[in-house]
Amino acid sequence: MKKKYSHLIRPIFLLIDLCIINAVILYISDKEYLNLQFLAYINISWIVVAYIDGFYKVYRFTNIFRLVTLLVIQFVLFFFIYFAYFGIFKEGQIVNNQLLIFVSVLIGVILFKFLSFYALIKYRLAGKNYRNVVIIGIDDTSKGVAKLFNERADLGYRYYGFFSDKLSKDKKYIGPIIKSYNYILREGIDEIYCTLSVLDKDHVKNFTKFANKNSKVVKLIPESNELYSKKFELEFYNNTLVLNVKKLPFEYPENVFIKRVFDVIFSLLVSVFVMSWLTPLLWILVKLESKGPLFFKQEREGLDGNKFTCYKFRSMKINKYSDKIHATKNDERVTRLGAFMRKSSIDELPQFFNVMKGDMSIVGPRPHMKTLSIEYQKEIDNYLERHAVKPGITGLAQISGYRGEVIKKADIKNRVRMDVFYIENWSFFLDLKIIIQTVLNVFKGEEKAY
Repeated sequence: MKKKYSHLIRPIFLLIDLCIINAVILYISDKEYLNLQFLAYINISWIVVAYIDGFYKVYRFTNIFRLVTLLVIQFVLFFFIYFAYFGIFKEGQIVNNQLLIFVSVLIGVILFKFLSFYALIKYRLAGKNYRNVVIIGIDDTSKGVAKLFNERADLGYRYYGFFSDKLSKDKKYIGPIIKSYNYILREGIDEIYCTLSVLDKDHVKNFTKFANKNSKVVKLIPESNELYSKKFELEFYNNTLVLNVKKLPFEYPENVFIKRVFDVIFSLLVSVFVMSWLTPLLWILVKLESKGPLFFKQEREGLDGNKFTCYKFRSMKINKYSDKIHATKNDERVTRLGAFMRKSSIDELPQFFNVMKGDMSIVGPRPHMKTLSIEYQKEIDNYLERHAVKPGITGLAQISGYRGEVIKKADIKNRVRMDVFYIENWSFFLDLKIIIQTVLNVFKGEEKAY
């Protein structure tokens, strides 16, 4: 059995950060700081703040945006506590090098945080620090988890396969669930993923007991439609447990305000520095290739289902089906210039005018044509939840590969699922992540951008 040292990573990282803090203070070599009172205060403060904000709770699935968020929160809180020391213990005294120490600690910890983050990724890519995993029961959601294990070697998971009481020809099928217990022990499996849509309560209870007894980890894979539900807070009325439905992010006025301010500023920058010179250039090129206006206007559904006029650079020849049928691969209606604009998403740029008008946001669910929207409402549960926020130029569904032509029902179903997840889990940093990924996808190219 291989030895596990992952549990030592967080204590080691905490110790290194404390070493950085104390090394900076030692390097400054100022008598005001080289005393037990200040050193105890600053070290304990760092540990307390890190415990409160979960600074060292960095997991295999933690991404760079979450890392930045943790750093911002940690240093904002630490900033106030750090400078509070001088107000409490050094009131009325001039103390030098306050800012120098803070900035040096900031730079040192940030550098180490990113270096250690990427070092662990490289380590896992080299086949180290891995976890052996199996899935108990299989459905579409757990298949997606299995696919992630296989495709993301940087996460450090070795997927052995799945157990199911239903026979399967899948090469990753190991056998019936009853045989999983011996297999898990024999093969040194670390984590057991239980599919809740397949297993009953007794199965989950048995695997939990088995895992506790044998030092294994059990994780539960919920049904995909559970992503639609709001999150709950636990409240206790004396000894009675009550679930309190939490507000969604956009039910807080301050979040709506922050998003709107960002939308306006970002759209103004794009309009001034990009649209101002690109619009007349495209007017000439579009006119040279085909007859018709530069801008294509189409009625779409926005916030609360209200209609608005969506603007795009025209990428097709004038045709009677533009308001009824999505563009398809090798669509004859698309012009040569239009194909380039659609591939690079340049045709979407006029929608920044929609953002300025308040009809759209930069990030949100993509607005659909009226005819398609009516069709989707009949077929897809929770479709109307997309109307709870303004539609966006880009969105979580788009950067996740669900864009363009809807070929099968699963395409729109997954798109709606991602849109609802975005609405329920919005944050400013999530918007930034989506915008950055959208820009990267433009340069990388997208298969469904036609």
